[in-house]
Amino acid sequence: MSYLSVFSPCTYEKVIERSRFIANCAHAESEEQARTFIAGIRAEHSLATHNCFAFVADRKGNLLRFSDDGEPQGTAGMPMLEVLKNKKLFETVAVVTRYFGGIKLGAGGLVRAYAGTVSEALAQADIREYTPCRELMLTVAYENFDALKKFLSSHECTVKDTDYAEKVCVLAAVKAENAPAFAAALTDHMAGRVAVEEGEEYLFPFPLTEKTER
Repeated sequence: MSYLSVFSPCTYEKVIERSRFIANCAHAESEEQARTFIAGIRAEHSLATHNCFAFVADRKGNLLRFSDDGEPQGTAGMPMLEVLKNKKLFETVAVVTRYFGGIKLGAGGLVRAYAGTVSEALAQADIREYTPCRELMLTVAYENFDALKKFLSSHECTVKDTDYAEKVCVLAAVKAENAPAFAAALTDHMAGRVAVEEGEEYLFPFPLTEKTER
């Protein structure tokens, strides 16, 4: 099962009617990880008026939690959670910190502020597609390395490691469903001058392409 998630922590800040809203988003593979991240933000912003949060801490969208942290009910945590759901993000936690600026925003204004801050933070985040991948060990002679690099640069894969020994060994991660076709195309491109060995299969965060963006 493939799913989208934030890959690395991101921070975004905006000021609305003199109140500072700071969004922090991160990848979280369990409720424990999500709450640890939330606790860290609360500690960092212990003097803030509110630290509201929302998270989807599993791959199926069943483990959902949110908190208004003192804001009027339904004006912060739930709107933030709706943003995560609408963007089809899983294993993702978002915290919005508010330093009150003295001007009340009203219920509608709070909903727009909290949801908008999270949405704008995620628009700048490194969101990736976590999908089953197959590791492939590719071995070539040094004189064929340039041809291998050219092929890899024009195909969807991630080079994880390169070992320069008697021959060049490249460890690449390829989407599992594409692995057979990838190996066949590579062998054809190299005219058989490459050894392809299949490795383990696991979930891997592939950068989004135009094809995978939703």
